[in-house]
Amino acid sequence: MKLNKSIILAGTALASLVSVSGAYAQSTGTEATESTAVVITGSRSPRSIDGALTKENITKSRSTVTQEFIATQPSGQTILNSINLVPGVNFTNNDPYGSSGGNIRIRGFDGNRISLTFDGVPLNDTGNYAIYSNQQLDPELIERATVNQGTTDVDSPTASAAGGTVGYTTVRPTDDFGVNFNLGIGSFAYKRAFLMVNTGEIAGFKSYVTVSKTKYDKFKGPGVIDKTQYNGMIFKGFGDVGDYVSLAVNWNENRNNSYRNITLADFKTNPQLDYDATCTIPKAVGGTAQAASNCGNYFGQRVNPSDTGSLRGKFKYHLTDNLIFTFDPTVQYVLANGGTQTENVNEKNSRLDNDGTDTAGVGKDLNGDGDVMDVVTLWRPSTTNTHRYTVNSSLIWDLDDNHRIRGAYTLDYGRHRQTGAFGYLQANGDPVDVFGGRDNPDNAVTSLTGNVLQNRNRFSIAKLEQFSLDYRGQFLDDKLVVNLGVRAPKLTRELNNYCYQPSGGDFPRCTSEATSGTPTASGNVFFPSTGSTPHIAPISFVKEYSKTLPNVGVSYAIGDSQMIYASYAEQISAPRTDNLYKYSRAAAANSPLVTSIADPETTQSFDLGYRYQSGSILASTALWSTKFHNRIVTTYDPDTLLSVDRNVGDVDMYGWDGQIGWQATEHLSLYASASYNHSELLSDLQLTASTYLPTKGKTLVETPEWTYATRMQWDVNPDFRVGLQGKYVDERFISDVNDAKSDAYTTFDLDLNWDIVPFGLEGTQLQINVINVFDETYLGSLGSTNNTVVINDVDPGTPVVSKSASQPTHSVGAPRTAMLTLKTKF
Repeated sequence: MKLNKSIILAGTALASLVSVSGAYAQSTGTEATESTAVVITGSRSPRSIDGALTKENITKSRSTVTQEFIATQPSGQTILNSINLVPGVNFTNNDPYGSSGGNIRIRGFDGNRISLTFDGVPLNDTGNYAIYSNQQLDPELIERATVNQGTTDVDSPTASAAGGTVGYTTVRPTDDFGVNFNLGIGSFAYKRAFLMVNTGEIAGFKSYVTVSKTKYDKFKGPGVIDKTQYNGMIFKGFGDVGDYVSLAVNWNENRNNSYRNITLADFKTNPQLDYDATCTIPKAVGGTAQAASNCGNYFGQRVNPSDTGSLRGKFKYHLTDNLIFTFDPTVQYVLANGGTQTENVNEKNSRLDNDGTDTAGVGKDLNGDGDVMDVVTLWRPSTTNTHRYTVNSSLIWDLDDNHRIRGAYTLDYGRHRQTGAFGYLQANGDPVDVFGGRDNPDNAVTSLTGNVLQNRNRFSIAKLEQFSLDYRGQFLDDKLVVNLGVRAPKLTRELNNYCYQPSGGDFPRCTSEATSGTPTASGNVFFPSTGSTPHIAPISFVKEYSKTLPNVGVSYAIGDSQMIYASYAEQISAPRTDNLYKYSRAAAANSPLVTSIADPETTQSFDLGYRYQSGSILASTALWSTKFHNRIVTTYDPDTLLSVDRNVGDVDMYGWDGQIGWQATEHLSLYASASYNHSELLSDLQLTASTYLPTKGKTLVETPEWTYATRMQWDVNPDFRVGLQGKYVDERFISDVNDAKSDAYTTFDLDLNWDIVPFGLEGTQLQINVINVFDETYLGSLGSTNNTVVINDVDPGTPVVSKSASQPTHSVGAPRTAMLTLKTKF
């Protein structure tokens, strides 16, 4: 470590500062566009502060962490936790090791509004834009991770990034043969193994394969977290100008029991509250009626299985000396479900015997006792299967040494299948198959006519096409840099609901039973078992969203070590699939289909920043402002499997981000960051034609006003390193009217690393990580609602309402956790 740092410091002292941001880019096209940036000549600062803060030279707010820092974090940890020190970012992990998911926010924007990519591949869900932090690449394979606060790159393949981007890049194979092996143990029976084999160069090609296995107990309540991941890459460079082609593969499997989210009141009385360890299924007895099982809180029925994979290509080629072509194709696969997964079904339910009632008729024997008198608990998964195909390509033209133009085209095509084929439970309450009857006909619950009982049955296509144009110019001896960009995304959602949908309701009715009465003039129908509730018959429809989005940045170098920059960007977040499947239609003839969320969200973001990069200091600060139109707040309810949407209207947001890194000595580095976030809802939330929720002037939910982070790293000697880092998160509101909030909290993490050179073990290290050193008890990921206290203000003429209260549920932060990792390579 001592030697490496000395080389870095000496090298930067002898050379002028050149851009290193190209390697941080999301796509090959952005990498090539930024790779020759020239700014701040003569700077003698280090290129990074132990990987936690890296030199940036682009015309917008950006922060980067590298493998040097990522390697200090717990083995197997999600990369989103490793960017938690970055200003503007707040990530809350659902467990200490990162395999149970979590929640990320950047400048108050949640993960659904942040574009996440690796090697340029979009990772947000095609339907709801969600980010699944537990499915990310093994950290040993990540070269660096970059955060764009508030803006996208001009070729970002997204229709949802209203709040910024996170992109990380994969390490390339090495020139020589080598093996890396990491073995970790820790609290809560944690065990992890990671193996990587580099083949070295063979016939001009370099490649590697990796496998990792992680398994541990939940830190509260019964259950296990189980994750397996495979990766591989083959790479070939050609020519002497950096051209290359690569192909990489990733496969990730998670089989996790879920943690129980709890209310604020539960947290104050019993933060360890979790699911039950056992379940009793009533024994089937012929001739008598059995009630449903009372296992709604059984941990074995709270699971989150997922299989995800990708095949990623990257290609860069100089067509001429000043014309570069890049091409990044990708294929992705997802099979996943989660949340509460059971339903109590009467054996005479009309969906089973098709007679139109739930209390009479033939019925279907579900538990095999020879009668149809029972209520049986069935496994009811909500499964999503996605096949996704993406192309991101660029043509880059250098007009001369100071002017560059890029045109880019993106196609992101996702086939999104949402089903809910019921299955059976075992005697202990566990499901026979976590995916129900989807791929297991013997486990599928069927009606008397042979139809599979379904919770939902949808097929959607999300097609994003985007053209973008980008100009970069350098003026005044390269001191002035101007970026002018525009992108034009067009998202088309094709939606097919094969079930009946309650008009304005949430729960589809997948049935072949006969309708009753006379359909309405608009075609809405009724069922005997649901009374007067109108249902819309199976339907297909298309929604399109498009907008032209400017992306402008300017920077100016002041002397050899300072830079000021300003940027402006417009973004769009189109409605999500589930939002559009909640629709209604009036009874009158020719009534149109009306979706609950009609308009996309849009933002206009401004940044004004300053960077100081000289001597032993890297520092940056930025003032920012965002105008947010048509904001939609979405809260997932694990008990109903529904995402509850609230359109809170327009929001004004502004704030400040700052960070500084100091290489105090050759052996000691210090880092600190701080962020301030102010948000204000500009109107009351309309609930009905004449009633409103008093939200005007309130703060956005789940958004801390202040966050602080710090890290100290001390190389005690060439073989022993100590790191200590901390994060403070301010209070966060959990309701739109700001009548309840979670407490602020501070956590500290410790990392120790020892190169075992004295024992002759070159290339072998022992690393200790302690998470939440002082065992802080706190709430991590939050839920939210309209109001947690009853509102009973009906004063005539004022925009308020009498409204009942509801209590959202939240995730408890991980307790103190220790782990030991042995790292070796040869």
